Amino acid sequence: MPIDHNLATPSLEIRSLGVDGYRAPIDRPVRTAFGTMTDRPAVIVRVKSSDGLEGYGEIWCNFPTIGAEHRALLVTSYLATEIVGRTWDSPAAAFDHLTARSHILSLQTGEPGPLAQAIAGIDIAMWDLAARKAEQPLWRLLGGVDARQVPTYASGIGPDGVSDLALAARLAGHRAFKLKVGFGRNRDLENVAELRAALGDGVSLAVDANQAWSLDEAVEMAEALARYNLIWLEEPLAVDSPLEDWEQLRESSPIPLAGGENLRGQAQFDATMAVFDVVQPDIAKWGGISAGLPLARRIMGAGNRYCPHYLGGGVGLLASAHLLAAAGGDGLLEVDCNPNPLREGLAQPYPELRDGVFELTDAPGLGIAPGGATEFVTLSETVEA
Repeated sequence: MPIDHNLATPSLEIRSLGVDGYRAPIDRPVRTAFGTMTDRPAVIVRVKSSDGLEGYGEIWCNFPTIGAEHRALLVTSYLATEIVGRTWDSPAAAFDHLTARSHILSLQTGEPGPLAQAIAGIDIAMWDLAARKAEQPLWRLLGGVDARQVPTYASGIGPDGVSDLALAARLAGHRAFKLKVGFGRNRDLENVAELRAALGDGVSLAVDANQAWSLDEAVEMAEALARYNLIWLEEPLAVDSPLEDWEQLRESSPIPLAGGENLRGQAQFDATMAVFDVVQPDIAKWGGISAGLPLARRIMGAGNRYCPHYLGGGVGLLASAHLLAAAGGDGLLEVDCNPNPLREGLAQPYPELRDGVFELTDAPGLGIAPGGATEFVTLSETVEA
């Protein structure tokens, strides 16, 4: 699904494509209902054109624990050779080519997700490069008008020390928050009550179950959580649950439902958009900018709220911010508030966060470069023409 509107993008003659893998140690593991991260990984894509300009993208790689190395090798061993040494009329043309060329391989390997993630990272890098060549910030190249301010919310809170983490995030400038649930009924309700008391009744608060519940559990928990005035309930069911289960939950839930980070392809979004009030695609998991922008506009055109999901390093975060800025609407950008040196370190200069809003700049492309975390590089490979 390429971009379906006219955007003036320069042609790109690609001379090299490289990846850098990072792993940063952390003192406190990041826990979800389905798994734990004991370090913070990232895979950054570097695309260089014949005129020496370089664009950057990021590939989602949090799980499994070898995810970063696996995605990096998918790029250098296969996808890079499809891009390097060719001239592309637009980033969307390269995205379409990679998607078509990898289709049979994704069926043969049973890995449509990792391949889609690798393609998404390349696509983000191509758009960054195109915007740098056009000497425009990416948000403007994508059609945004005076779109420097991006509202945010702090995520990654819980299940331990929820008040401390949330209050630290508020001190850092956040004004909306999301709590991880799915750790048992009593603990979830205790954490939500604690966080609501710490933040106050007027603060926007969401919860994310990370696909932890059955339909019966989700119906019961939605009712129990309703008293806390939540702005959404995210992924209460497994993403592949029958549509009838989602519809039943939506009819009974007093809290708006949210999801989308684990959907891939327009058909999946079309099938579930009616049950999600808040739709949360992740451009580092599927679609990049080329499919992400038309999808964002489709979501908002259907009357839904577009709030991009993101949990990784700084390059993907800034790409998500530029996309949200260009798309407009009343969406919020997800910003993980757990300590992660690959967030600020891979997005220099890191944008200022003030009163819950990121301030983007007029610098070309993403306006950042991933040069502040070199001590965490674990692999680096480049394919040249």
